[in-house]
Amino acid sequence: MFVMVIVLASVGYFTYDQVSVLLRNNAERHIEQTAVQASGKLDVLVRQIDTFTAQVAISETVQRLLAQEAAGRELSFEERQLIQREARKQEAYVTGIRSLELYASDFRMLVPLTDVSLNKRVPMEWIQLADEGKGQLVWFGTSARYPDSVLAIRRIRLVDQSFADAGYLMVQVDRHYFGLNDSASAAADGTGQTEREPMGLIDSQGSIIASDFGAVVDVQSLLAEGRETVSMNGEDYIAIQKQSEATGWRIIILTPVKYAVEGISILRTAVIVSGIVGGVLFLVLTFILSTMITRPILNLIKAMRFARFGNLKTIPVVSSTLELDELHNTYNQMVVSLNELIDVVYQKEIVQSRTELKALQAQINPHFLFNTLEAFFWALEDKGEEELAQLVVAMSGLFRYVIARADEDEWVTIADELDHAERYLKIMDMRMMDRLFWRVEAAEESRRVPIPKLLIQPIIENAISHGVEQKLGQGMVAVCVRPSDRAGYTRIEVTDNGPGIDEEKLQSLLAAIEQGRSHPSAKGTGVGIVNVSKRLALYYESKSTGLDIRSAAGRGTTVAFEIPDEHGGRTT
Repeated sequence: MFVMVIVLASVGYFTYDQVSVLLRNNAERHIEQTAVQASGKLDVLVRQIDTFTAQVAISETVQRLLAQEAAGRELSFEERQLIQREARKQEAYVTGIRSLELYASDFRMLVPLTDVSLNKRVPMEWIQLADEGKGQLVWFGTSARYPDSVLAIRRIRLVDQSFADAGYLMVQVDRHYFGLNDSASAAADGTGQTEREPMGLIDSQGSIIASDFGAVVDVQSLLAEGRETVSMNGEDYIAIQKQSEATGWRIIILTPVKYAVEGISILRTAVIVSGIVGGVLFLVLTFILSTMITRPILNLIKAMRFARFGNLKTIPVVSSTLELDELHNTYNQMVVSLNELIDVVYQKEIVQSRTELKALQAQINPHFLFNTLEAFFWALEDKGEEELAQLVVAMSGLFRYVIARADEDEWVTIADELDHAERYLKIMDMRMMDRLFWRVEAAEESRRVPIPKLLIQPIIENAISHGVEQKLGQGMVAVCVRPSDRAGYTRIEVTDNGPGIDEEKLQSLLAAIEQGRSHPSAKGTGVGIVNVSKRLALYYESKSTGLDIRSAAGRGTTVAFEIPDEHGGRTT
């Protein structure tokens, strides 16, 4: 009991001494959380205006008419009214908009129907900042000319003309739209009532957009010195500010200092109660200590008795002594080992059954498939179906090439690989009717170059699946094999005239290929292309630079790679 009293007294004194600092930090963290909530609401309000102005800027009517204006033909009165109706239609879905103004690139006002230029309504510095925004909505806050509004300007760019600049869109938002009071948390005072923490929204120029301070506060001092204690209406407040990334504006929140010192009496009571509870716990724990040794041993004996009947289960380790912990752990390890051995025997029986089944299935020789295709060929020959007979021959050759025996060499010549590719193209030609045209060109000296089997056909298959089949009308696949510009290398190219690959998908495919080369176990989205890249890295290592993919939307795709003429234990 004496040791316990010393410990509790020491902890109580240290806690009481540090409580003021801890409570103040808690209050500041509360204000920080409130600031984050208010900043989140501000971001939502800003995104609503940003989405609204973006919808107006990229609407079909505004884009089409501003394109005419940029081409040198001024808009008529009816066309300007059409733009104004389009803006009003979008404005029906948002609140807080005081006015929406549209200007041409030379600052002439198009909407509303007046003749005031943009450079006379706002400073040129604002217009330059809008130009630097490159189509993003740029917020400027309040101004002397528009004290009740918050201004923002967006540079309008023509989507169909390589995002060429076409004009400006200025929006005036009511200052009350940015009211953040409902985000502030309410703090309870001594009478049980609630009062809100004063909050203010300051723009990048130091002007107040919205606030409920209720008194004059030196905003510039707060912005210059950051967090500090201020006085307002005879009460001290802790000031914390949060800056919005979207607008650059700052949110200042004030919370009464008295909130930081509440709870000291509660702490004093807690220390006294802790002393009383500690004494009671000491008496209870003394009794528990006497059973800490015998209870774990009884549990272990009970578990061993159940184990004799085949109920092998681990028991929780509840002892606090080293010797009893070792006994429990040894028993648990024995139970786990026995269960694992039982599971291994069961799994072996299953695997043995599956192996016997697979061995029975493997007795069917792959030559049965080839003989069947040969029978189909002679039957079609007898009936005069020469075209189908040639197709069966191509399929037979395709299967013979793909289903290789384990004792066959994995390396073939480019001529063998091209013959296999031509058989595949003949089959695809029959399937696609008149939509597929193809040609295979190879230099004579390149045909004898050794190459791993099935390295060209997956690229051709990819060109047909993602190129020709995605194209309306006839498609073309060309295979070209020639000596490379690098001495001792051969270049292989597969080209299609399909719709091509846009820049984003191409970068994603290249990233998947690079991941596959760096991590052979990785899987990409283009399985065939990634597989070819992995095999190039596996067989040629640093001697091959990998796949060279060139494509553009609407202009087809070319996939090429280079291999050394001497590799794999064979030469040309």
